[in-house]
Amino acid sequence: MRIVIALLLIALPLAAAKKPTPAQLQAQVKRLTEERDDLKQRLAATEDIQQELAAAQKARDLARTEAEAARKEADQVRATLQENGRGGDAILQDLQAARQEAEEAKAAAAKAKTENEELRGKLSAVPAEGDLVVLSQEVQPARPINLNRVVPRLKSSGLFAGRPKGVVVVNVLINEKGEVVASRLIQGLPGDGPEVNEAGEACVEAAKKLVFDPAASKDGKTRFKVWQGVGFYLD
Repeated sequence: MRIVIALLLIALPLAAAKKPTPAQLQAQVKRLTEERDDLKQRLAATEDIQQELAAAQKARDLARTEAEAARKEADQVRATLQENGRGGDAILQDLQAARQEAEEAKAAAAKAKTENEELRGKLSAVPAEGDLVVLSQEVQPARPINLNRVVPRLKSSGLFAGRPKGVVVVNVLINEKGEVVASRLIQGLPGDGPEVNEAGEACVEAAKKLVFDPAASKDGKTRFKVWQGVGFYLD
């Protein structure tokens, strides 16, 4: 029984040939698969920031709505006071409460705007040491150190038992120290059944034991946290 482990990293350029050989076609398929996995990694890396940005925008819109409602209420109280020509304590209290609510809503809107700007700044700012970034041409991917020593262990596999075969892709979150702090399955074996599920879980657990040279800037001076794909080939 032999297990080959391959790290799915940056897509290689597609080689153009007039009459592609089977080996070239396989290389093209591999490149397209790596490009797909790279897009999944980029989406996963920005997922948390996009959720925070959407929440901040929603809070800002709600605060604006509340501020507008409070302003209209204050205008109605003021109009009623002018029409009736009476200055009772109740009307003055209502007016003061409406003004206070309007100020609070205005403050909430300002806070939401500030948070929104901070989130936008995170998206455009130059990443610092330990920041979560997306793999790109400006970032050197993490390099595995112990790939050949990490083997997914399948409990149900035996000498005469059928063993699931194929490629399992796991996304690992690698911190600036090269440690895997999270892992999740992004592509399991085809089909269904306990053996297929067990293979996926085994690969997710094996990925947690990987150690990397961390991802870094081009000059190697700044180390980053990244989501990166790892492929386990079960044979």
